[in-house]
Amino acid sequence: MAKIQWKGGALLSPLPAVLVTCGEGGSANVFTVAWTGILSSDPPRMYISVRKERHSHAIISKNREFCVNLTTQKLARAADLCGVKSGRDCDKFALAGITKADSFAVKCPSVAESPLTLECRVLDVIESGSHDIFTADIAAVSCDESLIDKNGRLMLEKAGLIAYAHGEYFALGERLGGFGFSVRKKAKK
Repeated sequence: MAKIQWKGGALLSPLPAVLVTCGEGGSANVFTVAWTGILSSDPPRMYISVRKERHSHAIISKNREFCVNLTTQKLARAADLCGVKSGRDCDKFALAGITKADSFAVKCPSVAESPLTLECRVLDVIESGSHDIFTADIAAVSCDESLIDKNGRLMLEKAGLIAYAHGEYFALGERLGGFGFSVRKKAKK
């Protein structure tokens, strides 16, 4: 396959399209972030990258907390709306038809309709060009009970999660294999 070369660019795809909540009471806001990920499993840490001019950047900088709410096919319109509207101008919870829920470990709300929420406390802020990277300890995780099987296993594959790739939202679909499937021995019949 022949390839052409472009200058360096932010073309990593697909990415999660998550709803990030921050603030408290009347200052609570929700916005969409695709530049997010896990930094460490022990201790559990993650990051979000936020443009400095965004309304939520100031809220997170002040309160030093946020929630990362995983987004489903049912939340795709809300995720898109919360990525194009500003909380400076409207109540995006009301406009998107999503519900604020109390979080377990942080003061900011989570999204009730999200199947899984990571509640975070800011550890550090790293300036990185157009965005600041908020690194955070994951203080708590809340999960919809319907995604836990009788053995206590999380069945996140049943949540209908979505991803974002090059300006488009996609439903996650067909399972291709589990961790280690490429080296696992086949069961004898």
